[in-house]
Amino acid sequence: MSRKRRVFDIEMPDEAAEPIVPAGKVEPAEPEAPAREQRRGPMAAAITEAAESTRERARLEAQIRAENDALAAEHVRLKRDGLITDLIPLDAIDTRKLIRDRAPGPDFELAELVESIRDIGLSNPIRVEPGEAGRYELIQGWRRISAYRQLLEETGDVERWGRIPAGIAARGDELERLYRRMVDENMVRKDISFAEMAQLAVHYAMDPLTEENDPEKAVAILFRSAGYQKRSYIRSFIPLVERLGEVLMYPHEIPRALGLSLAARLEDVPGLVGAIREELSDWDSRSVKDELDVLRRMAGQGAGTERTAPAQQPLAAPSVPGAKAKTTFQIERPQGRAKCTAANGRLEIRLARDFSAVDRRRLEAAVAALLEQIG
Repeated sequence: MSRKRRVFDIEMPDEAAEPIVPAGKVEPAEPEAPAREQRRGPMAAAITEAAESTRERARLEAQIRAENDALAAEHVRLKRDGLITDLIPLDAIDTRKLIRDRAPGPDFELAELVESIRDIGLSNPIRVEPGEAGRYELIQGWRRISAYRQLLEETGDVERWGRIPAGIAARGDELERLYRRMVDENMVRKDISFAEMAQLAVHYAMDPLTEENDPEKAVAILFRSAGYQKRSYIRSFIPLVERLGEVLMYPHEIPRALGLSLAARLEDVPGLVGAIREELSDWDSRSVKDELDVLRRMAGQGAGTERTAPAQQPLAAPSVPGAKAKTTFQIERPQGRAKCTAANGRLEIRLARDFSAVDRRRLEAAVAALLEQIG
C-alpha cells in the first residue's frame, strides 16, 4: 500500500519586498546621510574637508585684500594731504625746487621763532616731498627749518635739533600748485610785504621749470586767492624789485604808498635807477630808516639823509635811449629750458643745472666769450 505525498504551497516573496531576516536577528535601521558619507572612506572625507578649507581660505584672503586696499588708499590720501608725519634729518632736506620769497638780509622775526621752538617745540610741521636716494625737497616751512638749523648750529645737539617733524606729501604735484601752496601759506602772515610778493612773482617767472616767464602774468597765477586791487599793487612793485632788488637791504620795509610812488618815478625819470644804486652802493652799515629816507627822497616824498648828495647833483646817466626796461626769452637746451632776463646792468640765465659744479676756468671762458659776442 503506497503512502500519499503531501503537497505544501510555498509563496515566494517578490524581489521588491523587504529582505527576510533570519530568526534571532534584528533588522538594521536605515543609515543616515553622514553615515553614508562615512562609508565613502577617509580619503573622500579628507577631500571634502580640504575643499571646504580652501573655500574658507579664499574668502578670508579676499577680505584681507579688500581691507589692505582700503588702508592703502587712505594712506595715499593722507600722504597727499601731508598728514603723514615723520622726523626727517635736516641734512636730508634740499631747498632747490622752489625759489623762496624770503628776501636776503636779516630776518628779525626768526629770533622770536627760534626762542619759541626752543621753549615749546614746533607746533606746525614743515612739508616735504620725497626725492631721490632717500632725500626730501622742502615745500613749505622755510623759516621753520631755518630756525632748526640755527638751533643745531648754536647747541650742537643733533639728537634734539638734528631732525625736524615733517609732513610727507606724495610726489607728483605740479610746480604751479606747490608755488601756490607756499604763497597761500605766507599770505596769512600779516607782515608779508608787497616787495616780497613781487619778488616771488619775479622768481616764479625766472624758474626754468615753470611755463610762465612774465612776472606780471605770474601774479595772476600765484596770487589767485588775493583780490584784484592787491594783485595790482603787487604788479606795481615788480619794476622796483627787478631793477633795485640786489641793492636794497630792506625791501620788505617799503610801505605800499612809497613803493607805488617810487615805481612810477622809475618809469618817468631817466637815470633814477642809477642814482639810487649810487646812493646805496657800499653802504652796508645803513639802517632801515637810512634806506627808506633815500627812497623817499628819490620818490619826491622828503629830504635825503646826511650821506646823500645835494639835491642839485645830477642823476646818473640814463640808460640807452630806446632800450627796453627788460627783455626775457627762453632757450631750449639738452639740460632743459633756460630762462634768460636782460635788463639795465643785469643779465641772468636760469637753468636746472648746478653751475657751481662747472670748472671755474671753463665758466670764466664761457662768460668772457658771451660778453665778447654781445659787445
